[in-house]
Amino acid sequence: MTMVAILSGAGISTDSGIPDYRGPNGMWTRDPEAERLVTYGPYMADPEIRRRSWLMRKDGPVLAAEPNAAHRAVAAFERSGHALRVITQNIDGLHQAAGMPERKVLELHGSARAVVCTACHARSSMAEALARVEAGEDDPACRACGGILKSATVMFGERLDPVVLGNAMSIAKAAEVFIAVGTSLQVQPAASLAGIAAENGARLIIVNAEPTPYDPVAHEIVREPIGTALPALIDRLR
Repeated sequence: MTMVAILSGAGISTDSGIPDYRGPNGMWTRDPEAERLVTYGPYMADPEIRRRSWLMRKDGPVLAAEPNAAHRAVAAFERSGHALRVITQNIDGLHQAAGMPERKVLELHGSARAVVCTACHARSSMAEALARVEAGEDDPACRACGGILKSATVMFGERLDPVVLGNAMSIAKAAEVFIAVGTSLQVQPAASLAGIAAENGARLIIVNAEPTPYDPVAHEIVREPIGTALPALIDRLR
């Protein structure tokens, strides 16, 4: 059975109403100051940054988003019995919402659907934290120890979980087909997974609207819209 790995980036979720970050209509392109709201140093040092960050989460599109055709095609491929692992740079949880088993999805940058205490590391749901914001707490503290809460995502200025990254590298090395979809392949170390896969003999397929640094080593490049291109590609893999 062919081992398939998919590395997904922000582009796979734009059809679900979640804008990417640095594209022409991306979050940071339209509002460069918003990047400070998810940067660890300013977030920890400035209560006003935290207040604005919680409002951004409350009013943002992530928690209300639904899986789109691309997410559903990936999950259907796994359900049909194929050996598949998903490595995602996204924090939206849409692969799992589409039906991918939790254990087969590696979230490199964490999850926006949970919060973690920066002091005692207790975890709880984002929905609970946002309910507290809705009720009037502009910077909710950890109920266990009073520490500063943050989303369970890897903010700018934080390092990726080395265990998660190590597992992702192992998957990239083992993959026979490696599909990079909706990612610019510019953010390291996630982008290096495409190179690792190619170096270890995988057939590298890149599905992305814009050129990437790994195009020269790809076996196939698809520039068509992801919502139709990825399901068609997965149908071919069957």
